[in-house]
Amino acid sequence: MEITDIRIKKVESEGSLLAYASVTFDDVFVVHNIRVMNGKNGKYIMMPNRKVKTGEFKDIVHPINTEFRKKLETSILEAFDKSA
Repeated sequence: MEITDIRIKKVESEGSLLAYASVTFDDVFVVHNIRVMNGKNGKYIMMPNRKVKTGEFKDIVHPINTEFRKKLETSILEAFDKSA
């Protein structure tokens, strides 16, 4: 599965949220609302999630293995750094 497009929408906020990313895979599938966050150890991504009845947040979509998650995170953070 190849990442074929990444779109970054930066947000102006005082919190840790820096931007939202939309990522297209193989020119046929897109995931919106991946958050670019700023934490104590630097920037990272958070996958789209929803709140369940217990009050916990569960990811709606997420990478199955560490290798692809790293590839996705690296690609999104590079796109964020290049965005105006």
